[in-house]
Amino acid sequence: MKVLIVGGGGREHALAWKFRRDDPSIELIAAPGNPGIATLGRCEAVGASDVAGLLALAKSESVGLTVVGPEAPLDAGIVDAFRAERLPIFGPTCAAARIETSKTWAKDLMKRAGVPTAAAQTFSDPAAARAEARRLGAPVVIKATGLAAGKGVVVAVSLNDADDAIAMMLEQRAFGDAGREVLVEEFMTGEELSIFALTDGTHAMPMIAAQDHKRIGEGDTGLNTGGMGAYAPVSIATSAVGGAVMDTVFEPTLAAMRKSGSPFTGLLYAGIMLTPQGPKVVEFNCRFGDPETEAILPLLDSSLLAPIRAIAEGESIASAAPYSWRAGAAVTTVVAAEGYPQSARAGDAITLPALPPNVTVFHSGTKRDAAGTLLTAGGRVLAVTAVAKSLAEAQRASAAYAESVSFEGRQFRRDIGWRDLAQNRA
Repeated sequence: MKVLIVGGGGREHALAWKFRRDDPSIELIAAPGNPGIATLGRCEAVGASDVAGLLALAKSESVGLTVVGPEAPLDAGIVDAFRAERLPIFGPTCAAARIETSKTWAKDLMKRAGVPTAAAQTFSDPAAARAEARRLGAPVVIKATGLAAGKGVVVAVSLNDADDAIAMMLEQRAFGDAGREVLVEEFMTGEELSIFALTDGTHAMPMIAAQDHKRIGEGDTGLNTGGMGAYAPVSIATSAVGGAVMDTVFEPTLAAMRKSGSPFTGLLYAGIMLTPQGPKVVEFNCRFGDPETEAILPLLDSSLLAPIRAIAEGESIASAAPYSWRAGAAVTTVVAAEGYPQSARAGDAITLPALPPNVTVFHSGTKRDAAGTLLTAGGRVLAVTAVAKSLAEAQRASAAYAESVSFEGRQFRRDIGWRDLAQNRA
């Protein structure tokens, strides 16, 4: 069987890596792919948002399964186009993808479904947004309502910070059309979890939780990024927490989406805040998260390809075998380019030392020049995942390999998983 993976980042490399382990006989094609994926399959120079080009590629190659990595092609209607041609594809329709692509739509859906989340209002007028921020008081959260590559959220610790964020989004249009409206949202306290669930639209198969590290600096300081690292499992994500999230988040959300006429199939990613009042939704994503995918999949012993294929072919996963997880912990450290997350420098030569047996490197933003030299080609360049018996050991191994990676101006965090480690040492 031929499997087409849409995208070219670390998430897509991790998916390709896992699929190859699940079934070594498959023929992997990635569009556009990256140098890491090229070691596992064939890369084709078709952009991830080129729906017509991807459809033509899938037809010409007689692809048996297409798996969509990033959110942009889902927003562009790739699933709708493939289904119209009866081509199996894993992901939600454009209408269902609104659960990520429109934070206002998602908030309205959660309100109707009774899903616990922070109170928020949508504004396009800067003065009205500032007035709402003052009504809520600081800290307050300002969010671009559209797709902003994981960077459209500002946790304003003061009203001046809130004013600056509102101006940046609504007046300076830092995120373009994605920031033509903003949510002004109450601040929630607690620990945050990323929980993925494969779903056929009715039944959900949640995976183990991971925790992302959004801030650029150690100790969760500095600017927001697309994610500087992640780890799994998370000690606070107990079976009771998982049951509560299933009962109060996934099941009512999927039911509400069916009722709205936009059933969700694919991977539903719930960002969860464990508040004193219980789990609440921070936001939903309509696809695998990055870098959480790179931390979760190396721990998954059972097949990912089998349930994904079933969902893509319109089958129920009600009787699917439960996941089997490897013992231990995984830590993913993102190695980023100089200037990230503001203006990342590209074109620097990368040197990768030999890999230890417990470390895997996923390519996130790399390319090769005409001479075959590996170069930086994005803000987040590499995702270094180490698997070990303990979280502390995995953290040390991941950070040690990240330290050994060489390119001009590289930056990374050495403290991925620090909260969990601090709590367990206390």
